[in-house]
Amino acid sequence: MDPAIAVATADGRTSSAPPGAPGGEDVFTAVRQRYWQAPSAADPLPDPVRICASGSLLADLLAAEYRAPEGDAGGSVRLGAEDRAVARLRAGMRAGRTPTPEEGVLGCAGSPLRRAAVAALWAGIAECHGAARAAAALHAGLLHEQKPEARALLLDLAAAHEPAVPALLPVREVIRDAHSEDRGLRHAAWRALAAHLPAVAAALRGVRATDDVYERLLLEALTPLPGAPLAAERAAPGAVVVQSMLMGGLDTPGQGLSGGLGVLLGSLGDALVRTEQVAAVVTVVGACRAELVEDPVLIRRRGPGHWVVRLPVDSDRPLGPETMGLHREALAWWAVRLLGSLGRSVDVVHVRYADDGSLALAESARRLGASLVFTATPDPHRQITERHGIPGADPDALRLDLHRVFLADCLVDRADRVVALAGRGGGTNELLRHFPQLPSGSAGPLAVPEGIGPYDPAGNEKARRRSLLRRVGVRPAPVAAGEGTLLLSVGRLHPVKQQDLLVRAWLESGSHEDSRLVLIGGSLGADDPVEQRMRDRIEESLASCPGARSRIQLLPAWSNAEVRCLERALADPATGVRARYVCPSAKEEFGLAVLEAMESGLAVAAPARGGIPTYLVDGVNGLLLDTSTSRSLGAGLRRLLALDEPAARAIGGRARKLVRDAYSVERMARTLADDYRALAADRRGRPARGARPR
Repeated sequence: MDPAIAVATADGRTSSAPPGAPGGEDVFTAVRQRYWQAPSAADPLPDPVRICASGSLLADLLAAEYRAPEGDAGGSVRLGAEDRAVARLRAGMRAGRTPTPEEGVLGCAGSPLRRAAVAALWAGIAECHGAARAAAALHAGLLHEQKPEARALLLDLAAAHEPAVPALLPVREVIRDAHSEDRGLRHAAWRALAAHLPAVAAALRGVRATDDVYERLLLEALTPLPGAPLAAERAAPGAVVVQSMLMGGLDTPGQGLSGGLGVLLGSLGDALVRTEQVAAVVTVVGACRAELVEDPVLIRRRGPGHWVVRLPVDSDRPLGPETMGLHREALAWWAVRLLGSLGRSVDVVHVRYADDGSLALAESARRLGASLVFTATPDPHRQITERHGIPGADPDALRLDLHRVFLADCLVDRADRVVALAGRGGGTNELLRHFPQLPSGSAGPLAVPEGIGPYDPAGNEKARRRSLLRRVGVRPAPVAAGEGTLLLSVGRLHPVKQQDLLVRAWLESGSHEDSRLVLIGGSLGADDPVEQRMRDRIEESLASCPGARSRIQLLPAWSNAEVRCLERALADPATGVRARYVCPSAKEEFGLAVLEAMESGLAVAAPARGGIPTYLVDGVNGLLLDTSTSRSLGAGLRRLLALDEPAARAIGGRARKLVRDAYSVERMARTLADDYRALAADRRGRPARGARPR
């Protein structure tokens, strides 16, 4: 076997099949594993060009980032100057080679991915080469650079990193930028002037933009913010913890990009402040201009010890993964400004996604002197070879995926603690396979099983159940018993959730003949283009089978309390309905909605790809689905519908017991709270009483 491409499979075996080849292993994972194993010259890294499919851009980009000594693609004609420049910066970060300030300033004029790499590396550049040299490079760049996006980044770097900048900042040019017609440049100049030139900032306070909510809030934030929201918690023992969710709404699961994370952070924050180790929790979310017009309040108390901070976003639409990078520096500035105004210093900042927003929060943690915790997941790592290791793959999608991998590596490098979603048996093997730079054993990532909050029944629970059952077309027993099986699926209306594929599979497999399908998710309006495309695809499938229209419901998102109440009603034998829960997602990193359905006692079917197999055992406490095609998903639906009621109740009972025993948010909070307190104590330079040893 060629040692350069021997790869460990999920069950610990090794394979000599070429990664990326049909039936082979994962070339992307192989390259990363060998990179961090420090091969000698006699034991080189895998050659991506040799083991990827012929003509694959992935091969060239991997060679540039992981194989060649200085990010050189070895003469590939498929890589342009920007690809090579980005690869050099990323390769340097992984190898511990810090660019010079002058190289960093030149990179500010490059592509968005190149600018993102410079922003991620600039703190290290200034530390390595000295603040004075870094400031002089920024000064020179501002005197000569004309591109608005490049000038904006130079100004933000100056405002964030350089104590020597006030003496070197070209004031006349920056004041000109402060009146630019380019919004991004104008706002960056305001932030820079507020940070370093109080007298000029005072002049800016005379500017008023009453018809522009974002600019009004930004101008107000240039001065010290009044009040101290956490004054009541100032003397409370324990850590002040920040957790973030910049995409989607905290209390609107199933709408737009709002998913299970909002439900998790809401219940987790409440549970954390009930521990002795945490004094207060601050959940950070984003707010676009439309949301700010509706509600301009930026800091609000959610519950005892739990606060919500809204970071303004200069956009007509909520943040999404494709736009996050446009607002990275502004988000970091807002986070520092607002979190620094709370009246008590932040001890820990915990981020959970490998995206530009998490990097912005990590940067705010650095400026605030807080510890950084990063929940790392192998997303998009586990799918890169499959998606991109073939001719004809979307080059822009590949570049964005590799950008996210770079951001994840940056966050791992910066983090004081890396957290893993606990795998089967509480292990971290899968994460270590995709992040081979992490240590294993006790020095490795902290394994934390995620959890759900306890169900809180309403005082009028029976009436509430009847009302919700009527909304999904369930009539009272015993009539319901003769209506066939009800298939319930809950989730935001999004391509990764694959409700369109579920409808196709339901029709093609003939499942519509003996079941009804209820889909809950999406916004009431049709202004979200992603949701509208999903509705259009569902409609196209139904057009081929008009008779199925009466057996499907597409309902807008419900509250989490309503969904959980409905699931309990459907699982209750007294209801007289035969019901199952199905999750058709392409993959789920953990699947909180699946856990909630399992906790209700419903028989659940969910994707085999992703993190769900860490707790769902096929045929024991649920069914695992191949959700890659409508045919394979349809076969899974037939298997789910074939379960008789005794078998379904037994599966549901085992699922309920597992979730209640091992996946509670209270247990999750206790594990994290111990670690937060230890990190806070390290930051303050004193021992933590009762905290777990690190």
